[in-house]
Amino acid sequence: MTTHIYDGRAVINGARVPARDGQTFDCISPVDGRLLTSVARCGQADVDAAVAAGRAAFDDKRWRGLAPAARKRVMIKFADQLLAHADELARMETLDMGKPIQYARKVDVNSAANCLRWYGEAVDKIYDEIAPTASTALALIQREPMGVVGVIVPWNYPMIMAAWKIAPALAVGNSVVLKPSEKSPLTALRLAELALEAGLPPGVFNVVPGYGLEAGSPLALHMDVDCIAFTGSTRVGKQIHVMAGQSNLKRAWTELGGKSPNIVFADCPDLDKAVEAAVGSIFFNQGESCNAPSRLFVEAGIREQFLEKALALVPGYAPANPLAPDTIMGAIVDQTQMKSVLRYIELGKQEGAALLAGGEQALVDSGGCYVQPTIFAGVTPDMSIAREEIFGPVLSVLSFTDTAEVVRQANQSIYGLQAAVWTRDINKAHGVARALRAGTVHVNQYDEDDITVPFGGYKQSGVGRDKSLHAFDKYTETKTTWIRIDSPV
Repeated sequence: MTTHIYDGRAVINGARVPARDGQTFDCISPVDGRLLTSVARCGQADVDAAVAAGRAAFDDKRWRGLAPAARKRVMIKFADQLLAHADELARMETLDMGKPIQYARKVDVNSAANCLRWYGEAVDKIYDEIAPTASTALALIQREPMGVVGVIVPWNYPMIMAAWKIAPALAVGNSVVLKPSEKSPLTALRLAELALEAGLPPGVFNVVPGYGLEAGSPLALHMDVDCIAFTGSTRVGKQIHVMAGQSNLKRAWTELGGKSPNIVFADCPDLDKAVEAAVGSIFFNQGESCNAPSRLFVEAGIREQFLEKALALVPGYAPANPLAPDTIMGAIVDQTQMKSVLRYIELGKQEGAALLAGGEQALVDSGGCYVQPTIFAGVTPDMSIAREEIFGPVLSVLSFTDTAEVVRQANQSIYGLQAAVWTRDINKAHGVARALRAGTVHVNQYDEDDITVPFGGYKQSGVGRDKSLHAFDKYTETKTTWIRIDSPV
């Protein structure tokens, strides 16, 4: 099936434009293999044009020169535009990267709109500071926008990941150049159009689709980009930091991989809830979440009961057409990622884990990319499926008997993004939460946070925090102005 229904051109300086050299790449839907459109394959020249547009907008103060309350009104209109086009955006996201349309609509569109609104509302309520000085001085401590912010986002939550970065960056007055993943570029391009319709001046928000080496690297290396914010793999994130240092020592913020431990003690207050959270969170978004609880540690005394309950839930996550309104698990983003997930499943078998459910490609005749929800038991910490980020619907179940040992194993990872603890013992809950080396620790639930709290990780899960007021720190410079006062009175 071939349908050209979306505009794949870049958005630079307020206009839809093709790549300077005319190159394009095909945008293929993982739902059924259809060609959605041809997308501008941006390169160095396009990135240069987008950065120049952002710099011009910053220098003439068309955006940053507005009062915070005026920027707030535009950001709120931007959020309203997303909600007004919610069905369109949800369908676009589903076709582009495969997630169930019910979640694209209820979660992705709503969360992205809420993020834009939240930072818009916040920006005129943040005060600068006056330092405690002697009477001979007045010391002002002020936040100022950095300039041109480069943003590179992944394909698993295209709208949400973009919003987490562009919302605080724009709200404080920066210009933004966004490079979406080549696997899911469409909603980012549409967001730029909706921002213009909301009143964001041309040149303030530019979108350059393309491949990492051809568009992402030029953005990270650009001498006139003041900050680069990246979400993606740890391997590429390390390269982003190197490129930031090799160029103009631009600020570099990264939200990277995870292999999150979910620890369930025998005194868990609600075993059914713990099972539902463990299964639902790993299979949500087809397991394509950096914070997915892919390592499940279950205390030995409840292991068999837990697994029995978990396996009973698996049929409810059978992959289906993501465009169907009741589908719970959709398509993997593309053939490359699907093959990677299947390779890890084979590794799990070869290394001795017990395959309890799934393990195969699904809906083979659909033309799309689907993998059965998969559960391994008998997993040991040295196995690949317990150490490496799979980014697919694969749950690795480990067993434990000792609290100190399970904490040690949970922390024995290069990642430290998220974790969870299930226990009715308040001392154990606090003690284990404090001991876990992770940016977020959930207690007796998983992933029930919101925009008000920071998100990011320890170790090789990245540098900096998205969400909450803390995100403003990433996109502002702190300036001190020390004024001498020689008062005559």
